[in-house]
Amino acid sequence: MMNTRAVEVTNISKRGFWLSLEGRELFMPFAEFPWCCQATIESILNAEQPHLGHLYWPDLDVDLAVESIEHPERYPLVSRVGVHS
Repeated sequence: MMNTRAVEVTNISKRGFWLSLEGRELFMPFAEFPWCCQATIESILNAEQPHLGHLYWPDLDVDLAVESIEHPERYPLVSRVGVHS
């Protein structure tokens, strides 16, 4: 069984949701993290922190570096839709 650290979704609004982890609270706006926009509340609440600096939502198959939440401007979204090899 995976040992996970405490992470908690403390609030969800139309604009995004707040996470409490490592003694601080972070906001994840849906505009910056669109794969969570259409997610169910249950799947957003099912967040894990498998190790420091890393978050995972198993229901959404989304994993993120905490730094990408703190500084989304450093991690621009890139879509591979329509890209051919």
